[in-house]
Amino acid sequence: MQQQTKRQIRSTIRIGPKHQITIAKDIFEALNLEVGDFLDAHIEDNTIVLVPQKLIPKDQAWFWTKEWQKGEREADEAILKGDLVGPFSNIKDALKALKKKPK
Repeated sequence: MQQQTKRQIRSTIRIGPKHQITIAKDIFEALNLEVGDFLDAHIEDNTIVLVPQKLIPKDQAWFWTKEWQKGEREADEAILKGDLVGPFSNIKDALKALKKKPK
């Protein structure tokens, strides 16, 4: 895999009267930010760090748990190895395949 070199983008910004900041256009575009996006803000070694965040609806949070994502990776690997087969012509064969112990 080819390693991409990211150019460093720097900008000086001013804090407004209501403690607001404006993100420079080149940084905004380089990070593919959109108006209304959220940023996580924390302090690291006396530096403000802003990290773009994507919020997940509460009713979909289960999909992003470590356990579920581990299962997703295992399923993807099994599919690549050919361990999972389908589609099935009937539900009986599908259930039989699901109950089959992995190798």
